[in-house]
Amino acid sequence: MTDRPVLEPTAEHPITVTPTARHVVVRVHGDVVAETDDALTLQESTYPAVQYIPLADVAERFLRRSDTTTYCPYKGEANYYDVTTGQNTVADAIWTYEQPYPAVAAIAGHVAFYADKADVVVAT
Repeated sequence: MTDRPVLEPTAEHPITVTPTARHVVVRVHGDVVAETDDALTLQESTYPAVQYIPLADVAERFLRRSDTTTYCPYKGEANYYDVTTGQNTVADAIWTYEQPYPAVAAIAGHVAFYADKADVVVAT
């Protein structure tokens, strides 16, 4: 196994994790698959902000663990879930860092949905 780089957030590549403090609802094919008042907003560099939802607030019946994994040098190894609603399965719609690096430790136990695979709405 090769050693993977581990990078810390910097002024040039900042990462912040803060409570969203608003209601978040996630729909896939019109079905509510997650709803929470306890989301976290992760802002990484110039990327769009991502809502991390507590796994406990995701309807487990829609989830199936996939074999996909990816690696981020700032956050660690990500695992994925497929989401099935009715007859529709969206592959790798959700990712999670089960053992995130210390800089983003707050996202442990949370999942995020790809914006092009789910409708993530943060109340205004």
